[in-house]
Amino acid sequence: MKPSRTQLWMESLGEWSWPGQGGAAAAEVLPPSWVPAFPPRREHAQPIGVGSASRQAVRRRALLVAVLLSALLSTGVALALRGQLGIERLIGIGASQPVAQALPASFEQPSPLFSLPTLTKVSEDEAGSVIDTASYHSKALHGTGSFLTYLPPGYASTNAHYPVMYMLTGTDQSDSAFLQIGVQGELDHLIAKREIPPLIAVMVQGGPGSNLWRNHYETYILEVQEMVDRMLPTVAARGARAVVGDSMGGYGAMNVALSNPYRFGVVESWLGFFNGLDSNLRTDRKVFSRLGLHAFVYGGASDRIADPSENAPFAAALRAAGADAKSVVYSGEHNVGTLEAHLSTALKFAGRALVAATAVTPAR
Repeated sequence: MKPSRTQLWMESLGEWSWPGQGGAAAAEVLPPSWVPAFPPRREHAQPIGVGSASRQAVRRRALLVAVLLSALLSTGVALALRGQLGIERLIGIGASQPVAQALPASFEQPSPLFSLPTLTKVSEDEAGSVIDTASYHSKALHGTGSFLTYLPPGYASTNAHYPVMYMLTGTDQSDSAFLQIGVQGELDHLIAKREIPPLIAVMVQGGPGSNLWRNHYETYILEVQEMVDRMLPTVAARGARAVVGDSMGGYGAMNVALSNPYRFGVVESWLGFFNGLDSNLRTDRKVFSRLGLHAFVYGGASDRIADPSENAPFAAALRAAGADAKSVVYSGEHNVGTLEAHLSTALKFAGRALVAATAVTPAR
């Protein structure tokens, strides 16, 4: 048997350690209020001391009751279809009782089934993490879509399910841009040091016309997310999904998170901007007040492309809407050097926000 692993819940960037390390710091903390709680499964006890004859009598009575209930239900449905019995009366809801509202359309509504691409191995590093690539015909793009995946060390030898971080590049950058600034090595390091949980990273390919990552490119991001949940052992839940991006991708990450508040629980903007997102934020207040959102935004003090002064006010607006949002302005310009310098901090925030929803479950 594999040893059981206790989940450590984390809500801030303070001191943190994995279970079994750091003595008192490793004690389990109750999950934050925005993490859904699931009651334990209750097994029905078997009756004790029931004889063979008694069991047969019980089965006969159960069969009779089932037949009577089936007949009653069939009659009720027939009357309802003929308009003689309202559906509210049929299912026991009185006229004064409100019917539960349906889930919002944006909540986990999968697209029509599509064929899944094959992941092809690109490389494996000394730590054991693997970079795969996938290419497919995208309905959202009406052309070719592609993405790279980072699979953490030990992925192939476990039955764990992983949280996922979706990564969006700047305008016209390749999906390998994140690898060029050292994402693979930094994730390896943070996971090995147990500063973040093992996770899957998906680097989505942009391209010409991806400006703002809106319209059909927003649908493209959701298409990739749905495919990844079908292809890989993910924790397929809002709280276990992060979307991050740099520059134009930072805008795209914030846009897709606010436009689809039931899909992503973590969002980051690196050297990004927030044009036209205020209305989305106002619409999301009710969702974030119930479910929360972890957000991290940063700018460069010498950035002449994305105004760094926008970060603090937008983070404040996120907090006012119910999000846990942090902002900072670092020294640096709108360039790769600034991204590299603060990559570790950004990945730590995302990873530690995701750890609250990380669960080790049997393979599907």
